[in-house]
Amino acid sequence: MKKATQLSPLRNTTKHEQAEALAIEQAQHFGIDTRSEFGEALVELATTLYRANHHTHDLWAITMDGLADLDRNDRIAWFNAKRFLSFQLAKILDNLQNPMRATYQSIATKNGHFAAKGAYPIFDNVAAIFSASPVITRTATYLFACTEWVEDAFNGREPLHEIYSRLLNPTSISLANHIVDIEAGDMADQYLAWNFNSGMAAIDGLLSHLLGREDIVLASRNIYGGSYQLLQDWYRKSSNLDVAVEWVDGYDAAAFAHALDAAAEKYADRISEGRKIYVYLESPCNPHGFVLDVAGISRAAHERDWVIVADTTVGTPFLHPVLKRKDPMERPDFVIHSYTKELAGSGTTTAGVVIGRNEDMFIPKGDSVTTSSPNGTPRTVKWDNTLFWNVYYIKGAFLDADKAFEVLNGMKTYELRVLQKTINTLTLARVFDLHPDINVSCPALPESPNYPLMQSNMRLGLPAALFTIDMEGSAGRPAIDPHAFKQFFDMLEPAIGMQVSLGQTNTVALCPAMTTHSELSGKAREDAGIKLTTLRIAVGLEDPRMFIAHMQRAAEITIDIKHTDFSTKFPAPEMIDDIYRKTYLDVQQRFVEDLPSYLTLMQ
Repeated sequence: MKKATQLSPLRNTTKHEQAEALAIEQAQHFGIDTRSEFGEALVELATTLYRANHHTHDLWAITMDGLADLDRNDRIAWFNAKRFLSFQLAKILDNLQNPMRATYQSIATKNGHFAAKGAYPIFDNVAAIFSASPVITRTATYLFACTEWVEDAFNGREPLHEIYSRLLNPTSISLANHIVDIEAGDMADQYLAWNFNSGMAAIDGLLSHLLGREDIVLASRNIYGGSYQLLQDWYRKSSNLDVAVEWVDGYDAAAFAHALDAAAEKYADRISEGRKIYVYLESPCNPHGFVLDVAGISRAAHERDWVIVADTTVGTPFLHPVLKRKDPMERPDFVIHSYTKELAGSGTTTAGVVIGRNEDMFIPKGDSVTTSSPNGTPRTVKWDNTLFWNVYYIKGAFLDADKAFEVLNGMKTYELRVLQKTINTLTLARVFDLHPDINVSCPALPESPNYPLMQSNMRLGLPAALFTIDMEGSAGRPAIDPHAFKQFFDMLEPAIGMQVSLGQTNTVALCPAMTTHSELSGKAREDAGIKLTTLRIAVGLEDPRMFIAHMQRAAEITIDIKHTDFSTKFPAPEMIDDIYRKTYLDVQQRFVEDLPSYLTLMQ
């Protein structure tokens, strides 16, 4: 779109390019006599706006070209100078309200059913631009400027017009832009996000965009039960897409590289017919919290020119920032989050998001983009092969404004919450690990086979707030009686919530074999390390010692009936206090030392 004609109501058909000629044409288009006093004032104002828009584009270009070389003082000055321009432009719009309102009243208020029209949306809403929090835009539809702008909007060429809230909504777009900034950091300009009304809707939306009939998916073994069911019971079903699903037991790049090569050989006939391999990861994974080498696995996939998807809900961008790797070979092609969990943080809404490279997420209708894959291979992406047009535009799973606002509010504190939860997780894992009848699956423990990957992939070597324990016996000690375990589990309230989900402010626990992973067959649960007494603990913000104390008391009236010494095997109270105190100080020390120095902040 030409910047000279961008503001014209006839932007696609006008023959003019000079500001005054465009302004006169605009006035005439709306039936204004340009020789009248009103017409002359309107043309003069419109001419100024056309010229101002030209200068705005100049300012845009100068900013993008020069920003990288500016020192901090100039960045502060440039930002605030442009910020004040925003207020000036809004004030001009505000100044139009009174004469517009008067004209509107002279036309509309004499209608006998005037109240049915409601308040005219443009009036009184200018100030909402400067709300300290994004405004909750509760509307299904939007006002349009003119015919040609509407046409551009439906072709994806006019972002000011959001058409319909099933597709776009200002509050949800604000959230999408914010999660990209948080997830991608300095590379945020390379990525876009689309929000969905749940995490599973985001997963299904992306998979339905990527997968074709008889494609192949390599998935990490430990994933959320709903994701497993979607892949295994829907996409794999021959009457649906007949996708081949291969489960990978390892966590490092070598295991996945081997699996990729084995899959390429096994499904050579499919690949020769144009079918593709996709890698689907969940890291940290559900239910054990084990960490995958997302960077290394991404490199292995990209070396073979396959697409990789990573669900990093449990880790969050704070602990597991997979899109901030400098080398694009080490970044997943798509990242999924369930906002429902740590990002929103309160357990009061469901929402999800898919983040991907700009060209894979949206291209205006009819266009194509020639770019490079992470491995440097040239590729061309057509508009109808983007997530927006291929799935998002037609499936209607968009996140509504109220949910988007709730997630935005929750994200203000998610970093503080996640940091505190790492302290609580480490404390619980370390204390439980000292009990001879409790087997702990947590990558934070040095003896865990997943410990090195957690140290190298998670920020500060800290675990996500998710791990499992079981009481299946070890080192010559018998397993806990199943009936006693059920009694024990039923006694965990109110210290710990017997609830599904994770990432809430309160600690919740459940038995995956009976709940989130009950869709898995017995063999599949065994392969995933999920036993009948496996207890998944999603750690909250409470004092972890309160949970331990409650467990010990609950064991006294349940497990001790069959295993008389179980409750006495917890560490001494003084040791538990010492573990909590040292863990708290250690994590806070690591975090403070990882923060940028004051000198860096000044630069």
